[in-house]
Amino acid sequence: MSTGPISAQLNSLQRSRRIKQVSTLLLVVGILAVTYFGLGFVQFDLGEISSGVPSFIEFIFAFFPPNFEALTLFTKNNGITGLEAVGASLGNPGSIVESLASPRLTLVKASVVTLLLGFLGTVLGFLPALVFGVLGSEQVTPFPFNFIFRGTMSAIRAIPAIVWIFLFIPFGPPSQATAVLAIATDTVGNLGRLFTDELEEVEEGPIEAIQSTGASRTQTVGFGMLSQVSRSFIAWTLYILEINTRIAISLGVVGAGGLGLYIRNQQDLLQFQNTAAGIVMVFVVVLSIELLSSRIRARLRPGEHESKGFIEGLRDLLNAEKWVGRTEKN
Repeated sequence: MSTGPISAQLNSLQRSRRIKQVSTLLLVVGILAVTYFGLGFVQFDLGEISSGVPSFIEFIFAFFPPNFEALTLFTKNNGITGLEAVGASLGNPGSIVESLASPRLTLVKASVVTLLLGFLGTVLGFLPALVFGVLGSEQVTPFPFNFIFRGTMSAIRAIPAIVWIFLFIPFGPPSQATAVLAIATDTVGNLGRLFTDELEEVEEGPIEAIQSTGASRTQTVGFGMLSQVSRSFIAWTLYILEINTRIAISLGVVGAGGLGLYIRNQQDLLQFQNTAAGIVMVFVVVLSIELLSSRIRARLRPGEHESKGFIEGLRDLLNAEKWVGRTEKN
């Protein structure tokens, strides 16, 4: 029995393995080289960072204990500080309503403003996103004309909301109104693209059935396509609402109001315990909206979305992509 073909195959396997090993080694060396020279390029000095660790630890301790004196008007007017202010506010529910009606800034009012910015931006962006998302699908608009809408959404997605708010300067300085515009614009790009992707996966059967009845193009899109994805569209809109709440906090730091503005002001005044209270409220607001949205989406699309638990929600707070409004289809 000739061993020629077997030896040739063995040599081929060994050669492939060596090529793979060399490629892996080159890749690792390339990553290490870029990291080394990149750190030098951005002047990242590990020695300087290490020498600042004691100051950093001292700085972090300055945030404790969080001071919730600004939680409501009741705690503000009566000088109730620390965690005691939380119990005092919860024990006096009328103070929460009073805080919302007052022009004075409190943590309760800042939290509501943040939630409203995210909600209003999502609502105002929904309809344009639906139009662009539907027209961007090849199922609705023939190739290559659908790329006019896809390209527009890609261009919008390429610019974060925190940049959009500065592009809206002609309408006024960064404020709650321009923040809503920025979030709505960002929603058109992100939500519209999710709608388009969802429409590309609809089943042909219902569409052909509608067409066989002599339905118009509009009726085919409405009853044959959108009816298949209506639950998915609602689920994605809730997901974008989560993202927009995070974006509203980021926009607050540049002057849009809400919790972001409160945290920045307290930081500028070196009131670190007040800053810590604002950060705690960010956790409460973001985590609450995520858990609520996740559970509703799990009911709408049980096969694709699992409801999010508390620990998973906490872990998700570390996702930097969501804070800048970047989304990916999960």
